[in-house]
Amino acid sequence: MAFTHHFDPTVLREYDIRGIVGKTLHGADAFAIGRCFGTIVARGGGSVVAVGYDGRLSSPALEAELVAGLKASGMEVVRIGRGPTPMLYYASTVLKTGGAVMLTGSHNPPDYNGFKMMLSGKPFFGEQIKQIGAMAASGDVVAQAQGSDRSLDISEEYIARLAKDWDGGDRHLNVVWDNGNGAAGDVLVRLVKRLPGTHTVLFPEIDGKFPNHHPDPTVPKNLEALVAEVARRGADLGIAFDGDADRIGVVDDGGTMMFGDQLLVVLARDVLKKHPGATIIADVKASQVLFDEIARAGGKPEMWRTGHSLIKARMAETACPLAGEMSGHIFFNDHWYGFDDALYAGIRLLGIVARSPEKLSATRAALPQVINTPELRFNCDDQRKFAVITEVAARLRAAGARMSDIDGVRVNTEDGWWLLRASNTQAVLVARCEASSEAGLERLKAALVSQLEASGLEAPDFSGENAGH
Repeated sequence: MAFTHHFDPTVLREYDIRGIVGKTLHGADAFAIGRCFGTIVARGGGSVVAVGYDGRLSSPALEAELVAGLKASGMEVVRIGRGPTPMLYYASTVLKTGGAVMLTGSHNPPDYNGFKMMLSGKPFFGEQIKQIGAMAASGDVVAQAQGSDRSLDISEEYIARLAKDWDGGDRHLNVVWDNGNGAAGDVLVRLVKRLPGTHTVLFPEIDGKFPNHHPDPTVPKNLEALVAEVARRGADLGIAFDGDADRIGVVDDGGTMMFGDQLLVVLARDVLKKHPGATIIADVKASQVLFDEIARAGGKPEMWRTGHSLIKARMAETACPLAGEMSGHIFFNDHWYGFDDALYAGIRLLGIVARSPEKLSATRAALPQVINTPELRFNCDDQRKFAVITEVAARLRAAGARMSDIDGVRVNTEDGWWLLRASNTQAVLVARCEASSEAGLERLKAALVSQLEASGLEAPDFSGENAGH
């Protein structure tokens, strides 16, 4: 019988495939993804696909269906088992597999799950994900074949490789880690035993119900336990991960959360000592402070489009040593392999802190202080959201505004900057403003509202902003 399959239209996203298990995402979807992705790998001359899964309750069953689909397309499947997403990326990189699929819901609620993919060592996203849907609907797959699967525990090799790049000497650090019951737990507990210093791991048990807090380290509420433990132990810093450990969150020794762009300043200064003049990439949502500090440290800052797959792809094009996003995706090409790995970013940060004569809180406090809104997200129809950006950009150009249109519009004024972009994953527009003064921030917000109103949209809810950083 010929193979065809139709996905719920909401699950095929820009950067991955993701849905609510039992509602929009089912075992048959996992099989279809395996069958179609395996076909793509085969047609590209590949024959091996690495597969991993996170700690969600639905992951083992979905992984079995995914593997069955890959085998039906003739693939040899290397099953690395449960662990963090970057461990799968590592396995695919060192084994040189034709493809890789990670079954993970990342930082979404417990009833979600999804698939992140790599093809020939590169991110698989955008039109490629749409291609999976089209292939499944039309039955455009290789004839039923008999592939194979084998299990491979690569965790010890991965942990050893992470620990190898510790460069903080023998300095004794006091560090608190918050695993948040995510997929990194087993690896993290073993990793810290190889590092100098005192290490405390909160919520190391992998638990797909996430009983202690939601695994998103960019939300201050989710870091409350980490902040409290850093204070209680007088720790040098705290490090948190999202559910699959490809994103990092950091709090300094004073318990203050460091934003993704502040963390990237610290990492960039260190990398630029070894790579003077190198390009460092950050996404369009990052503070102007980051771009200015990269330049001050002798680097070439490049602003790029938001999205971990887009940043990864751009990084490969430019061969730059470091890139990052506000969301906590950090990509090292310096000594590492160019993929986002929160465990590795944590190791590199610890080395910097261990070698620094000052506390991390002092480094953060010395950065130029700005005032900004949080990331403002407001509903806008999926079709309309891109048209709004086009309209706003046209009006700004006509007015001679200083702007970047690499991803939406980012407008620079004497007060600072404001950003308006369309989300690639939801029916929302995203906005942000940053200024050096309260009065300047109000002027930027007014300029943003004026443009939204000119396109028939109401002002976003600015409440709860002014988180200075």
